[in-house]
Amino acid sequence: MDYSYLKQHYIKHYGESDCIEYSYCPYRICPLGAHVDHQHGLVTGFALNYGIGIAYTVNEDGLCQVVSHNFPQRKRFSVKEILERKNDWADYIRGAVKILQNNNYNLKKGINAYIFGELPIGGLSSSAAVILSFLLAICKANDIKLTSKEQIDIAYKSETEFVGMSIGMLDQSCEVLSEKNKLLMLDTNTGEYKTIEKGNGDKEYKFLVVHCGAERLLAASAYNIRVDECKAAAFIVNSYLGIYKKFKDTYLRDLSYEDFIKYKENMPTNFQKRALHFYSENDRVKKGCEAWAKGDIVQFGKLVTESGESSIKQYEAGSKLLIDLYEIMVSTEGVYGARFMGGGFNGACLAIINPEFEKTIIENIRTRYTQLHPEYADKVGLFICSSENGIGAMNK
Repeated sequence: MDYSYLKQHYIKHYGESDCIEYSYCPYRICPLGAHVDHQHGLVTGFALNYGIGIAYTVNEDGLCQVVSHNFPQRKRFSVKEILERKNDWADYIRGAVKILQNNNYNLKKGINAYIFGELPIGGLSSSAAVILSFLLAICKANDIKLTSKEQIDIAYKSETEFVGMSIGMLDQSCEVLSEKNKLLMLDTNTGEYKTIEKGNGDKEYKFLVVHCGAERLLAASAYNIRVDECKAAAFIVNSYLGIYKKFKDTYLRDLSYEDFIKYKENMPTNFQKRALHFYSENDRVKKGCEAWAKGDIVQFGKLVTESGESSIKQYEAGSKLLIDLYEIMVSTEGVYGARFMGGGFNGACLAIINPEFEKTIIENIRTRYTQLHPEYADKVGLFICSSENGIGAMNK
C-alpha cells in the first residue's frame, strides 16, 4: 500500500495535518471452499498483497467523517449515538461501531478518514477488508485492543447483524488469520484452523486476479437466496429424520451426505443442486489441502477448476461475464486452475498460473475476453498477486 498516496488524498479532503495515521487490511482469495461457509463448511484461503488502506486523524468529539475513493459523498456519524442502518456503503463501518457499542466498549473519540482500495470491488472480500481496516483505526483511536478472534467476530456481526447479509466467516478469517505462503484451512463450524506449508513440488505458481469490469453489490444479488436454498435442503432432510430446528439454525454441515442422498428426491431440484455443491466442495477442500501439503500444484489447480464448474452447474452462481472469463481461463495454456470468487454475481475470477506463461496468459485472457465483451475493454483489470500475512500475523 502506498501510504504517500493515502496521505495526499487525506490532505485533499481534510487539509494538512501532522497527526495522520494509517490502517490496512489485505483482500483475500478462496481457492477452495466456495459458497459453503454460510453452511458451516470447510474453506481455504490466502490474504493477498493488495488491500484496503485508511489514512485518518483522531478527533475528540466522537464524530466520524469518512470519504471513500470508490463511493461518492462523505459520510458522517457519531460513535456516541445509537446507530441505525442507512442502506448505503457506510453501513459496513457503522456496523463495526454498532457491534463495539453492543459489546460495551467505551467509544469516545472519532476519526476523519480517507479509504482507498487497491483493486476493483467484487470477489475479493472488499467489504470485510473495509470493516477490518476501519475497526483497526477506530479501536486504536479509542485505545481498544482486540484479539484476532474478536476482530473476526465483530467484522462478521457487522455484516450479518447490522448490514443483513447471510454470510459465513470465510472473509474475515482469511484476512485476519492468513500467513504468507501458507494455505489457510478453516472449519467454519468449529472455528478451528491451520496454516499449511506447500510441499516441495516441482511447479512454481502465481495468482492472477481478473476483474470482469462490472461491479456488483452483494446485498443486491441472489446471494441470500442461495443461502436460503441450502438451508431449505437441510430443513427438509431434518424433517424426515424427526429433527426440528428453527430455519435460521439449520445448516447442511449438521447432516451427513448419506442422509441427504436418502431424502434428496423429496425436495425441489434446485435445493438438491445446492446441497450437492456443498458436499462435493467440502470433499475438494480436504483433497486440496492434501495436494498443497504434497506440493502438487497441478492437482490443486484441477480441484479449483472443478470448484468453478460446480459453482456454475450446481450452485448456479456466476454472471455471463464471469462464466465467460472462467471458460477462457481454464482453456488457456499455463493455467493450473481457475474459478470466480465472492458471491459470483459479477466481480472477479481467480487463476493459479505457471509463471513461465505469465505474459501469454495475460495477453490471451485480455484479448479473448474483450472480443466477447468489447464494452468492458477499458474496464477489465488483470493483476498478478502473491500471498501475504493477514492482519493478525502482521501485528504479532
